[in-house]
Amino acid sequence: MANKITAKHILVAKKSLAEDIIEQLNAGSTKFEDLAKKYSECPSGKKGGSLGEFGRGQMVKEFEKASFALQKNQITQIPVKTKFGYHVIKRVR
Repeated sequence: MANKITAKHILVAKKSLAEDIIEQLNAGSTKFEDLAKKYSECPSGKKGGSLGEFGRGQMVKEFEKASFALQKNQITQIPVKTKFGYHVIKRVR
């Protein structure tokens, strides 16, 4: 199991918006980075949602669990709720 992964995310306040973003990504019509720039409330949105590399214990528990469970290039299919809001996560490496 990987000790460190690289991921991107889109952070929004409403679950319905996160679900809509996942639908758009699954349809393949829009790039993850473009949606991050458009919707994400996290400063990382300006960088296409990139969080860079991180290890266990560096992110809030729900986010970490969901991120490490993904395969490379996989996107969460259910928004991940944390104290910050709802995340759509894409594992890069």
